Amino acid sequence: MKTGIIQQHNTADKKYNMQRLAESIKALASEGAELIILQELHNSLYFCQVENVNNFDLAEPIPGPSTEFFGSLAKELGVVIVTSLFEKRAAGLYHNTAVVIERDGTIAGKYRKMHIPDDPAYYEKFYFTPGDLGFHPIDTSVGRLGVLVCWDQWYPEAARLMALQGAEMLIYPTAIGFESSDEPAEQQRQREAWTTVQRGHAVANGLPVVAVNRVGHETDPSGMTGGIEFWGSSFVAGPQGELLYRASDHEEERKVIDIDLAHSEQVRRWWPFLRDRRIDKYTDIVKRFID
Repeated sequence: MKTGIIQQHNTADKKYNMQRLAESIKALASEGAELIILQELHNSLYFCQVENVNNFDLAEPIPGPSTEFFGSLAKELGVVIVTSLFEKRAAGLYHNTAVVIERDGTIAGKYRKMHIPDDPAYYEKFYFTPGDLGFHPIDTSVGRLGVLVCWDQWYPEAARLMALQGAEMLIYPTAIGFESSDEPAEQQRQREAWTTVQRGHAVANGLPVVAVNRVGHETDPSGMTGGIEFWGSSFVAGPQGELLYRASDHEEERKVIDIDLAHSEQVRRWWPFLRDRRIDKYTDIVKRFID
């Protein structure tokens, strides 16, 4: 399946960001992309660097203006699009939500981010209620997609639950980068850890993984930190963890990568991890900690 990824640097101008995304979506579709994946919270700057109630004005309902905008593109171009939106569910109730748009412009399904970080410059718990839709793949005309979001990518349980329900691909819209005070060596350790853990999900589940990250520097509006340098490095890995493509760590990119979904079947025959799981011995996994 020809899969398009868009690694973009955002500005404070939401309309401009969406216009540039539309241009990239059209370009990828012209190159044959059937599925196009966008980065986390792609319409705006990464507003979670500060806790500011005015940022809730960025949220919108689903369905809403963004699903209409990207739905029109999907229908015009005949592609499936994975979006990442700041969802206003009700007054005072907000989610970080991935929405999959079918090629006819309709909403195929959505996933609300389950794991919510709360770290310096990533104050997401201030904004997002943890997801309540569970870990369930979304069926589309291009396959059953295991869509998760950013911080979810560190958790093998999330990937496994998607795989056990027949996901044919794991997809992670992402916004992650370097803290300006970290030493260069530490920055690279973090970036490589991020790539490695997701390639591990590919291997453990025998599935391709697509991670699409934003890129470029975004300042901290509070001035308390030097801001975030988003490290890009969007990548596609095959079911043995092999890197099919890895984007720049500092430049914008859009790229079509051909993913052989049928190869997963062969890999799972060689490495039958699902067959050999000791499901009768895993009851303690639901505990917070085993004393």
